[in-house]
Amino acid sequence: MYGQNQRSGFRLSPTLIIAIVMGGFALFRYFGNSSLNEITGEKQHISMSPEQEIAMGLQSAPQMIAEMGGEVRGTQHDDLVRRVGQKLVDSGDPSKTVYNGRFDFHLLADNQTINAFALPGGQVFITAALYSKLKNEDQLAGVLGHEIGHVVARHSAERLAQMELAQGLTGAVTMATYDPSNPNTGYLANMVSNMLQLKYGRDQELQSDDLGVRFMLQAGYDPEELIGVMEILKNSAGPNRTPEFQSTHPDPENRAQRIREAIEKYQGKR
Repeated sequence: MYGQNQRSGFRLSPTLIIAIVMGGFALFRYFGNSSLNEITGEKQHISMSPEQEIAMGLQSAPQMIAEMGGEVRGTQHDDLVRRVGQKLVDSGDPSKTVYNGRFDFHLLADNQTINAFALPGGQVFITAALYSKLKNEDQLAGVLGHEIGHVVARHSAERLAQMELAQGLTGAVTMATYDPSNPNTGYLANMVSNMLQLKYGRDQELQSDDLGVRFMLQAGYDPEELIGVMEILKNSAGPNRTPEFQSTHPDPENRAQRIREAIEKYQGKR
């Protein structure tokens, strides 16, 4: 009708506006905290300080030790674990980090679970089950060098920040796609969260392999032995191991190829 203004156009629903705000806040909080990692040379988005990481690791270590059957102490085996770990720290780039002097290496009594892991700030663990399968000191150095890589690359702190981002984006997607008549609307949000976390998990494992090779060379160990560790992991997993795309850990065969590339890279710089 002439003489009247008729407004038409797209209007955002209140729930969509809330979703946009939630997603924007999660992204701002994540990208608003950044620092340069001097070991990896990469820019990282991390909200906690190294001192907070160290405190978190020290607080969590006793519980982890208890859950894994206790700690082996007073033997030549746990002495070797501590000696090799400290040599890797003292001989190369880890000694230049704020975590130098805060590393502690533990041999866990668990003889069933084949595993090694690191807590934030320098607490490094290897189970008796994995230790017993290693053939020499160089392979032990490969395992511990990989875990030291997680610490100095600040992967735990990075992962916590990524989890916060994933949770924020998941909440935003849930809000934007919520349909009370369809109980499956949360599937997309969960898929977004899982994809983010799986990708970062695999990337961090490969980076720690790369750093492990670097630290082994700096300490005088043979990095080829880290490929032998991949064979141990492959054989221990058996024929029914989880496919790479479903796991935060890359397939041992693919890791072995990346380790060979790292060896060529770092040996070429010497």
